Amino acid sequence: MRLFRRSSTPAATTLSALGALALTATLTAALFLSAPTTAQGAPPAAELAPQGQTSLRAADPSVLRVGSTYIGVQSTGGGIAVRQASSTDGLATAPARQVWSDTRDRGEVWAPEIVMDGGRYYIYFTAGRGAAHRMFVISSATPDSGYGAETQLALPDGKWAIDGTLFTFEGQRWFVWSGWAGDTNVEQNLYIARMSSPTQPTGARYVISQPRESWERVVGNPFINESPEAIKDPNGQLHIVYSANGSWSEQYCLADLRLRKGGDPTYVWDWYKSNGCLFGSNRSTMMAGWDPTLYVNGPGHHTFVLLHGDINTSPPAGPRFPSMFHAVPKGTPYSWANRYWYTGTFAWWGNTTYSRANVPGPNTDTGWSLKFFE
Repeated sequence: MRLFRRSSTPAATTLSALGALALTATLTAALFLSAPTTAQGAPPAAELAPQGQTSLRAADPSVLRVGSTYIGVQSTGGGIAVRQASSTDGLATAPARQVWSDTRDRGEVWAPEIVMDGGRYYIYFTAGRGAAHRMFVISSATPDSGYGAETQLALPDGKWAIDGTLFTFEGQRWFVWSGWAGDTNVEQNLYIARMSSPTQPTGARYVISQPRESWERVVGNPFINESPEAIKDPNGQLHIVYSANGSWSEQYCLADLRLRKGGDPTYVWDWYKSNGCLFGSNRSTMMAGWDPTLYVNGPGHHTFVLLHGDINTSPPAGPRFPSMFHAVPKGTPYSWANRYWYTGTFAWWGNTTYSRANVPGPNTDTGWSLKFFE
């Protein structure tokens, strides 16, 4: 979502260019028995009818569900507001209740993420101007009131950081974010670190993705991996779905990192990257068998709408489940000011091979991928 970006080599592990990627993607029709498919395995155009653009002109949706209530959080420029509604599309017209204000004038409050942990709500967000961007957190026992003063997260190495979020995988809390390796704006990498509590990082940071594939470098410099969101597939494997390319362009898109079965989340070579965008508006950057959007340009910075925001409630194979993202309607000049929240859906897509070359370990990994629908 920003123009100020990151630097080159990572902290604990450096990811070299993965090289030319071969792709084998066998699509599992059993996921959508009720939907006829085209020769490429994608649902026909009638199946791609959008659930709709909301009336909320904003970016970076973050939404979770508690019971029958959907809770969304957004930046208001000088603070953070929470909305609650009985549906995802109802969030756009629900009252926005300010829960935090930038009284210290940190500036550029970006991309708040709301999660639940231990029955409390935590909102992680970025604040700071230019190279001063860092991650902060506020918490409360209720979603739309009672938040105290912000606390800066003491992320390892203390470098520029945005778009962070918390999740728990196999009993361990993790924090994943987009950041710079050094102190200059060259690249934004994805990093991961362990958390001993929702507010306390522990140990080192580890790079898990750098924007080194050709389809991630359509727009730059700087080159972008940002907005990571965790989810767990039907096989129990961890995925980090992220946004690639600059959010100031129509090339913004979603891509996937899949942790190999039994893999170490801190070891970069245990992560396999999709061989192109899974959700985007530029056909040339899409993974084979994945079609570009029909109704929006530059979809990205999505949220999986999960119960309590917990990846351990990730959906099974078969039906579609709700997601939200921001995008610009086709036919509208592309700019940050023209971004809207959109409702959409996603579903698991099985037996999909991600390929890589000239790296340690096996060159391919086959498992679940995702399809996103407008």
